[in-house]
Amino acid sequence: MRAVVVDGFGGPEVLAAREVPEPEAGPGRVLVEVEASNVMYLDTLVRSGWGREYFPVAPPYVPGAGVAGRVSALGSGVDPDWADAVVVTDTGHTDTAEGRATLPVGGYAERVAVPESALVRVPEGVDPRTALALLHDGPTALALERAAGFVPGGTVLVTAAAGGAGSLAAQLARTAGARVVAAARGEAKLALARELGAHEAVDYSLPGWEGRVRELTGGTGVDVALDGAGGSLGDATFGAVADGGRFIGYGSAGGRFSEVDAEEAARRGVEVLGLFDLEVEDGDGGKDALRRMLEMLRRDRITPHVGPALPLEQAGRAHAALEERSVLGKVLLVP
Repeated sequence: MRAVVVDGFGGPEVLAAREVPEPEAGPGRVLVEVEASNVMYLDTLVRSGWGREYFPVAPPYVPGAGVAGRVSALGSGVDPDWADAVVVTDTGHTDTAEGRATLPVGGYAERVAVPESALVRVPEGVDPRTALALLHDGPTALALERAAGFVPGGTVLVTAAAGGAGSLAAQLARTAGARVVAAARGEAKLALARELGAHEAVDYSLPGWEGRVRELTGGTGVDVALDGAGGSLGDATFGAVADGGRFIGYGSAGGRFSEVDAEEAARRGVEVLGLFDLEVEDGDGGKDALRRMLEMLRRDRITPHVGPALPLEQAGRAHAALEERSVLGKVLLVP
């Protein structure tokens, strides 16, 4: 079986596709023939050696936290109804009680063995690759919706708005009746944000972009900001929030999470929430939230944007594209 292996931390060049031992469907587990593997920005950070206190990954390892595919073998004790099912599933070190991956490993492969508890069935008529785009970003978008409290007539700023979670959260905000201002880098990403429902789009690579956001709201600022960018962009995003508003920093594409001055936030009455304040409010390890998003997809109520699908041998190219911010939509690897 072929898989992508990282033998040592470094740049995209450390990703190498090669033969590895076949996985086995042991007790309570299934074997999935992979149609597509999810590629996340987090994968690039872990590959570089970042965040080992949060993600204690040690080379050699196979990157990737989730796949879509067809169940090809059942271990003992597995419900026979899973035979030949089309599924999306977390990989990695999975807690069989909750079905949630704790490490972003195991996904860039032709086949994966996962616990039965990790499986979510892809609805009839839904493309598995599109379903895969919701595996992690879908529940995150729903958690952002709950934390933000989108209301009709409210204003919502979404940074990294062409990204997976950001683009979905923007769609949920618009559906709720809010006015959505998208922020992204470059005209291609801004055009995608508009296509996916943003009312306004601002290029945050331009100086003073947060002032432009305030202008779009009559000078008051937005009611809610969803910051998927982090870094200095996230810091600037806080300046676009109205007094008494809400700031939710959940992304670290800028190399770190945004840093908000607590005293300034208190003075202005701005509620500040971070990634670890978000809650997936279901008792099934986030799978109920994923099923809800998959049903919305089936009914054409949301539109994940799937970008390039590259072979395993081009995993380095996929990582480089994410790091260079040159890709639109979800990046996938296909065996």
